[in-house]
Amino acid sequence: MALLSRILPDRFVLALILAVATASILPVDGRASEILHDVATVAIAAVFFLHGGRLSRATVIEGMTNWRLHIAVLATTFVIFPVLGLAITHLLPESVLSPAIAMGLLFLCVLPSTVQSSIAFTAIAGGNVPAAVCSASASNILGMFITPAMVALLFGASGQGVSLDQVEAIVFQLLVPFIAGQVLERWIGGWLRRHRKPLGLVDRGSIVLVVYLAFSGAVVSGFWNRVGALDLAVMLVVDCLLLALVLAITMLGSRWLGFSRADRITIVFCGSKKTLASGVPMANVIFAGRDTGAILMPLMLFHQIQLMVCAVLARRYARLAEAEAEAEADAGAKGGGAAATGHNAA
Repeated sequence: MALLSRILPDRFVLALILAVATASILPVDGRASEILHDVATVAIAAVFFLHGGRLSRATVIEGMTNWRLHIAVLATTFVIFPVLGLAITHLLPESVLSPAIAMGLLFLCVLPSTVQSSIAFTAIAGGNVPAAVCSASASNILGMFITPAMVALLFGASGQGVSLDQVEAIVFQLLVPFIAGQVLERWIGGWLRRHRKPLGLVDRGSIVLVVYLAFSGAVVSGFWNRVGALDLAVMLVVDCLLLALVLAITMLGSRWLGFSRADRITIVFCGSKKTLASGVPMANVIFAGRDTGAILMPLMLFHQIQLMVCAVLARRYARLAEAEAEAEADAGAKGGGAAATGHNAA
């Protein structure tokens, strides 16, 4: 059962798959689409307000001093990922990687890290949890500025950049609610953290709604006529390759830079993740009116792949730590026994 739980998609991913399937069969259009879009806008603002309200300043400050680790994580998230994404999209011809999917891959590469799963996997593996909280949180906060800027930089040459209206939408729909939540964190933070599980339905429900709207628009514009089984297979292979490269770079690079074991674990799990929770709302704002469904597809696949791979990797780190602790305990017991024998002989 434990193995199946790691391999099978979680309920959230199943909900996303259901949203895509529903949009493929019953896409929403016209006035109903406009109403749902307004509902999704309010829901996304609520999500970022809750993110800001839940983020404890004390916890962030606790992990803020490990600046070398945070630079390593941010460099992986916003430098190594985009470089790899550019290399892959330039190496693969359009006949293999369609322009919309290539755009989605690049968008995935400029997104910030996840928060909850990065911290959870770091804790399971025995990493530096306070530093993970700080790095993942900083990545998400900075991502609200860095991601739109990098989209404008990467896509600007082809006329796909971010307009001033889109920047304004990002500020008022994402950043302002987040800041409002942070301002009120002193009074509402404890309550929000205690009720994280039921309030998580707001986060996930909003994302499912946005995905449904995005794919409804894509289906109406003929998405499934342009994207077939081969395109999905290519996305799956490319996502796996991207994650494998980043994991290898973070593992080897953090060891080469002389980080401790706990810090290396934090760099691996915080640096290799990409957020679906922030990525979907950002795509909805940045790529409004474009083929958002195709752009989101690489991110949705990468989300499930990173959860499965990192779950196995975290358990492996935990087992290695347990084995090392047992070996040290055995060595200590043997050393103590030898010392006692020597003492008795004397």
